[in-house]
Amino acid sequence: MDPVLKLKHTIDALFGVGISRHLPKQIEFFFSKRTGRIREVYHKQKLLCTLRIDGGLAITPYFAQILMKSKKFKENCIEIDNDSKPFVEEGRSVFCGHVVWCGKNIRIQSDVPVLYKNKVIAVGKAILSSEMMKEQTIGVAVKVRDSLKS
Repeated sequence: MDPVLKLKHTIDALFGVGISRHLPKQIEFFFSKRTGRIREVYHKQKLLCTLRIDGGLAITPYFAQILMKSKKFKENCIEIDNDSKPFVEEGRSVFCGHVVWCGKNIRIQSDVPVLYKNKVIAVGKAILSSEMMKEQTIGVAVKVRDSLKS
């Protein structure tokens, strides 16, 4: 299967139909020497994402900002308040009490871009679903994997 087509199908499956239209044109793939699978995807020498063994994507804040051009993609994001912004930029977890808004497509263990004033500052893995984040005021909502400062 064509690697670009495979990446587009994966993005559409994980984040919503039509979001892959915002994928940059000049992308570079790196494949595993042993298995032949797609390992990493780059655009202008910047890492966009890494494909996981389970079929998921580990996206970077740079790639999340590119995908933010799509209005549908914002339903996979959370918005945080001013108090937690410096900690999240350092790579610390996002707590439920600091979530100002969260999209309806967030599910447990899904990749979640963390926004501050519509700018991606980090990407992490959701610990709770969007409904649970709205209901709770204590506890970790997103475990940050990659932030702007790291």
